[in-house]
Amino acid sequence: MGKRFIESAKLVDKAKLYDADEALALVCQTAKAKFDETVELHVRLGVDSRHADQQVRGAVVLPNGTGKTVRTLVFAKGEKADAARAAGADYVGDTDFVEKIMKENWFEFDVVIASPDMMGVIGRLGRVLGPKGLMPNPKAGTVTPDVARAVTEAKAGKIEYRLDRNNIIHCPIGKASFGAEKLAENFNTLMGAVIKAKPAAAKGQYIKSCVVASTMGPGVKVNAAKLV
Repeated sequence: MGKRFIESAKLVDKAKLYDADEALALVCQTAKAKFDETVELHVRLGVDSRHADQQVRGAVVLPNGTGKTVRTLVFAKGEKADAARAAGADYVGDTDFVEKIMKENWFEFDVVIASPDMMGVIGRLGRVLGPKGLMPNPKAGTVTPDVARAVTEAKAGKIEYRLDRNNIIHCPIGKASFGAEKLAENFNTLMGAVIKAKPAAAKGQYIKSCVVASTMGPGVKVNAAKLV
């Protein structure tokens, strides 16, 4: 633990459940690194991700973006490829990029988008992109006939949320420099989507715990009871 972290941790009451606005103000206050720290939301859900009917997954556009420059790779042909380029896609192609990823271990992109007719082409990338959470998926809106719109949304701050093996969702909700108000808008948008995505099979308490933290700062617990 560095000096900065120890000093920041003193400002946080570990036993307290903070209101979201208060928690995010505290996160901004404790983000003392020399770079603009990313603020992340960690939500533990009362579901079992091993069961298909209890999966929680989707995507949402954060109103204030993530503060990160998103590099997009689009698999499309013809007019769709042209539309993706016009929308600002960083890379557009088909089998050429499949080969580049497979042979050169190339990963200079953050989001992969594909038109439905290209899924057969990129199917063999599943083993490579899947573990990195980069494989295009219809639920996340990254397999779509409207690739141009998907590019625009990705650039505007669309993020995907999904459960890890411990039934926790980890998502960035902006930068510490955004300030508490903008972070709260992003927080509320993401939490609203997660709550809306509650599976019918989920029983008991849905949101078990909720923590916000900056890259180098301490976690701040949010009162989950007030979110539902």
